[in-house]
Amino acid sequence: MKTLGIIGGLGPEATIEYYRTIIAVYRERKPDDSYPQFLINSVDLSKVVALIRANDLASLIKYLLEEIQKLANAGADFGLIAANTPHIVFDDVEKQSLIPLLSIIRAAGAAAKERGLKKLGLFGTRFTMQGKFYPEVFSKAGIELIVPDPDDQDYIHDKYMNELVPGIFLPETREKLLAVVDRLKAKIDIDGIILAGTELPLILRDPAHNGIPFLDTMKIHAEAAVAEMLS
Repeated sequence: MKTLGIIGGLGPEATIEYYRTIIAVYRERKPDDSYPQFLINSVDLSKVVALIRANDLASLIKYLLEEIQKLANAGADFGLIAANTPHIVFDDVEKQSLIPLLSIIRAAGAAAKERGLKKLGLFGTRFTMQGKFYPEVFSKAGIELIVPDPDDQDYIHDKYMNELVPGIFLPETREKLLAVVDRLKAKIDIDGIILAGTELPLILRDPAHNGIPFLDTMKIHAEAAVAEMLS
């Protein structure tokens, strides 16, 4: 079995969910009472956020490569970055990485294409919703991405960074996030919502809302990792 290496801590709550999900998916696919062996390098979230806010992408690439090298040195055969926003530099990191990397965006795009979805709302941090890295991948699969209105983007970003990342999950925040889904559906006939922030499935735990399916990028990524581990 291949050894997986995870760049975690981006944020910690999602890394915990990756850990749980990878073990659960592995045991579903390999029901022999064994458990997967994998490595987690929990890095400094504040440093990554500061580099992205400063648009210092060269330093972000360097930092992620250094942390991936630690996983490679520890015996990882392949790796993943357990967050969406750092994928803003994924292509550059992938080119220089010592080990193959699994992209959360490519995995999500493949899952959306497999389900026949053509027009999806995109929820995540402001960096993800306003970035090009999601549309570039999804457009190749013929999938259109729609972002919420600016005020709703501000709300999602604020709650994501100041509540979800620190592990605060409030019922009123959940209801307001679902209201954004309803507004987007009323404005544009979307086929679903991409939860392009790995903490979002921790507050939006239902698979759908008012008939609108949610694509849990964390779970999709974890499933792709297990498939690679067992390949």
